[in-house]
Amino acid sequence: MTEVAIVEVGPRDGFQSIAEVIPAERKKALIDKLYHAGVRRMEVTSFVSEAALPQFRDAAEILAFAQGLSGMDPQVLVPTARHAERALRAGADHLAFVLSVSERHNRGNVRRSPLESAAEYDSIAAMMPGKARLRLNVATAFDCPHDGPVDEGETMRLLERLVPVAPAAEIALCDTTGRVAPAHVQSLFSKVRQAFGDELKLAFHAHDTYGLGAANTFAAYQTGVRVFDAAAAGLGGCPFAPGATGNVATEDLIYMFDGMRVNSGIDLARLLDAAADIADVPGAQTGGRVRTAAFARACRASEG
Repeated sequence: MTEVAIVEVGPRDGFQSIAEVIPAERKKALIDKLYHAGVRRMEVTSFVSEAALPQFRDAAEILAFAQGLSGMDPQVLVPTARHAERALRAGADHLAFVLSVSERHNRGNVRRSPLESAAEYDSIAAMMPGKARLRLNVATAFDCPHDGPVDEGETMRLLERLVPVAPAAEIALCDTTGRVAPAHVQSLFSKVRQAFGDELKLAFHAHDTYGLGAANTFAAYQTGVRVFDAAAAGLGGCPFAPGATGNVATEDLIYMFDGMRVNSGIDLARLLDAAADIADVPGAQTGGRVRTAAFARACRASEG
């Protein structure tokens, strides 16, 4: 049976969208529930400025908890080399570094140009211990919330600069806006495969703002991608479009892959239970379709 790996990003990308600080014990309970649904790859926290993002002031504590779950592969987001050093000191062995193809978007996020962020990536790659793993999240790989569609050539040029730095790193192309059509997803991934070969580890990070998250995930799957980011309950907002949904819902992808007889190792019923708890977090901005449909079906059954 074909297999895919789902990287659950709710505890980082999703929680980041919530202004009120979530108690560490509640975060742990939600991570534990996702783990018992079968999730084995998870972006559990971010090592960032605690003043800028107090939501992650408990990063070391959350990382230690996740590392105590047997078989769990917790990754942490780091925006700079300085924060990567802090994460490694805390015991992290799987770092995810993010930079944007779009200069305007990258400067808005980290006050650096993409090439300046590329230099940070150089430093992080050089400091990685022997068995530690590195992931590169390429934001605005397809489209920028400020400047619109990103030329594929621009994305490819940045990848040509970055891929040789850490050839074993996983490269995640991110549809930051959710505005991309499946044909564009297929086109860019196909070009990346052609340029760098099948040995390059690829992943796809979809947003569902325009209802295309699952369709774009399937488009990436058709090009050979087998690692996909998602957030239970579709947790996460879009800063450029208040009220719009953000990350593609994990349960939507599991429902799709189950129907395709593609194994993710995740139990949909248990995942829906975890997603319901996540949706109850104060300030949570959720989305997705399967959870809503399952709830409506349960209501109809109880009424009958």
